[in-house]
Amino acid sequence: MTGEIPDHRPRVRGPVETLAPIPEEPRMPVHTATPLTGSIPAPEQVWYVSYGSNMHMDRLATYIAGGTPPGAARTYPGCRDHTAPERSIAVELEGRLYFATESPVWTGGRAFYDPTAPGRTRGRAHLVTVGQMSDIAAQEMYRKPGADLDLTAVLREGRDELGPGRYETLICPGTVEGIPMLTFTAPWGLQDVEVLNPSAAYLRYLAGGLLESGPWQEQDIADYLAACPGAAGDWTAEQVRELLTTDELRP
Repeated sequence: MTGEIPDHRPRVRGPVETLAPIPEEPRMPVHTATPLTGSIPAPEQVWYVSYGSNMHMDRLATYIAGGTPPGAARTYPGCRDHTAPERSIAVELEGRLYFATESPVWTGGRAFYDPTAPGRTRGRAHLVTVGQMSDIAAQEMYRKPGADLDLTAVLREGRDELGPGRYETLICPGTVEGIPMLTFTAPWGLQDVEVLNPSAAYLRYLAGGLLESGPWQEQDIADYLAACPGAAGDWTAEQVRELLTTDELRP
């Protein structure tokens, strides 16, 4: 006996195979619009595309079922139909998100979408009925919900100004899965208005909604929002990211 411990490890024959890397968790896809090619028949459902606080499901719930969201100063009557969206998907639109005009709800600049400005706007599309879309739009327009919108013009032209006010211009960027996408914004563009710094509470809802939607990570979201006109120069990406991880909001 030599006192040596026998080596019972299996002998490797041939080249050692490299272990396959652990696959990353799949991320939710980001959908883009198929452009309009002509008039669309009146649909039963539409994708309501939110690029603002209604990307967050808790916030959207007050528009659908009624209530006052945390951090807001306004109570919403809700939709005639309180059913939750059938689906919600992440989307990216051509155009630019910016913040302008002071919100009485959030006491800071509010989000607007300029489809003609260079850039890409991230959002969340909720599959709702035409009646729900009409009631959500009415609440954004400070109107009483209860009547369906006539979507003929916007589904034909891609744009329809229902009035001169904020969020009274309907936009149809195109379709997803053959279903029209609808959102609303101001009749003016980014170059026509002075941008305004958004509040911390408002930015938190936007950041939280984008994170909820699935495909974007915290730092990516923070970089995106901090670069939007109105926030740029007043918010750093680090400050925006902190909104997702802290209970304390800066003034």
